[in-house]
Amino acid sequence: MRRADRLFQIIQLLRRRRTATTATHIAGRLGVSERTVYRDIRDLVLAGTPIDGEAGVGYRIRPGYDLPPLMFDRDEIQALVLGARIVRQFGDPALARASETILNKVAAVIPKNLAPLLSDTRLFVPSMLSGGKSADALSLAREALIERRKLRLTYASAKGDGTERTVRPLGIFFWGRTWTLAAWCELRNDFRNFRLDRVSRSSMLDTTFEDEAGKTLKDLLTKYGPDAVRLLDS
Repeated sequence: MRRADRLFQIIQLLRRRRTATTATHIAGRLGVSERTVYRDIRDLVLAGTPIDGEAGVGYRIRPGYDLPPLMFDRDEIQALVLGARIVRQFGDPALARASETILNKVAAVIPKNLAPLLSDTRLFVPSMLSGGKSADALSLAREALIERRKLRLTYASAKGDGTERTVRPLGIFFWGRTWTLAAWCELRNDFRNFRLDRVSRSSMLDTTFEDEAGKTLKDLLTKYGPDAVRLLDS
């Protein structure tokens, strides 16, 4: 990784996390030594980047800091195109429209010699017949996650048995062909994962919820081990 790219990644890591980020965490994410991280952060501070903190404690970037517009390289453009094609195939209509808007914005700023990659990238996402079955449930679940409101689901098990569930939505996961909603289920008084293509009806309730010890996404992922918990930092 070029040093300029590494400095950019450090800033991005600090911007994404709400709590102080240690040099150990940054070094692990970037595949470099802690000594390199300390040196890079020192240079960023000297260049005027508003980073607070100290070695051994952690670093934070002050709220409101933003980066100037950046160019994209070939791999980044292909990653954007592939991501947009996945979202267009498997996301809900609002996400599909957003993916097209993102590519239009990219097209407006990239150099002319890289522009063909937007249309000529040969990384494809084949159409699946089941791709649109979860669109409505996905759209509502995304909104409930943002609003932190409970959902009422009519859900079918693998055997086809239907149940009514009131849940606290915690996170949405994509598994290649299906989306699942990780939630706290009030009927079972426990965590449950719901395949969104098995949700026949869903509605967002007026009831909101706050994080409660033992009922958070981190509590659920902790049951699956440290690799799962690291999803929260990705």
